[in-house]
Amino acid sequence: MFENGKIWMDDAGRSIQAHGGCILQHDGMWYWYGEHKGAENCPGTTRVDVIGISCYSSKDMNSWHYEGLALDVKDSPEGSLIQPENVCERPKVLYNEKTGKFVMWMHLDTPRYTYAGVAVAVADRPIGPFTVIREMQPNRTDSRDMTLFKDVDGTAWLVHSSDWNKTLRLSRLTEDFTDVDGFYASALVDQTREAPALMYRDGKYYMITSGCSGWQPNSALYAECDHLCGQWKLIDNPCEGDNYRRTFEGQSTYIFEKDGKTYLMLDHWKPKNVKNSGYSILPVTVENGILTVKWQATFPEQAS
Repeated sequence: MFENGKIWMDDAGRSIQAHGGCILQHDGMWYWYGEHKGAENCPGTTRVDVIGISCYSSKDMNSWHYEGLALDVKDSPEGSLIQPENVCERPKVLYNEKTGKFVMWMHLDTPRYTYAGVAVAVADRPIGPFTVIREMQPNRTDSRDMTLFKDVDGTAWLVHSSDWNKTLRLSRLTEDFTDVDGFYASALVDQTREAPALMYRDGKYYMITSGCSGWQPNSALYAECDHLCGQWKLIDNPCEGDNYRRTFEGQSTYIFEKDGKTYLMLDHWKPKNVKNSGYSILPVTVENGILTVKWQATFPEQAS
């Protein structure tokens, strides 16, 4: 059992380094991917040189085992922007049943965030190694904070902040999940939202986002829509509990389901010492069409 809002430890007693990531279930196991920030901040900055993307595995989420770097910056292909001095963050992984491949997308950028693109990598196993096959700006548009979302029909989407974070875009992926297919829609235009996390429940789509305030926490908002590429409507702050106006001092990362329940992952950033940033996993409920994220002290709520 883990204390929300704090640093979490793996089964070897080391701090879990899986920031900005996601959790994927496959063949009875859970896999947690995220940015490895296990180094000191670069002098005078709020950043850590890119190390790679970590992978942790668990049978029950009560204990996590470090599987190593699923993607190592040292293995970057020649000419790749995946370099220690650049930005490689918010990795998300989907499994493609048709190809049998695990597909990872991540935000790829220069130190001043002027490129605003993505990298795509594939692997035969959930723990990797992942091989980078593409670096680009999806549909020739800028892409910053991002997530992946698999719709009920199996179609996969890249959801990303664009237009210098003014707009969120939903870009449909190809059948193998390794590229965009050219179709995209805009959402929350001129609302300046980032850190998207999506879910589907009872015929409606929900999206939790944060404001754009750098490292400083802000109020999460959720939006809803009857159709993924329809007219998204901002509703309210879904959080309930202490510090709810500051998203419990965290930022949304990803939504996943376990044992019929839905959970939101949060990062609790420590910009002056990024490697000590903590995590929370909190329950998400929808009752009478109202989405709520309630603070709880620990995850899981009780050991299974």
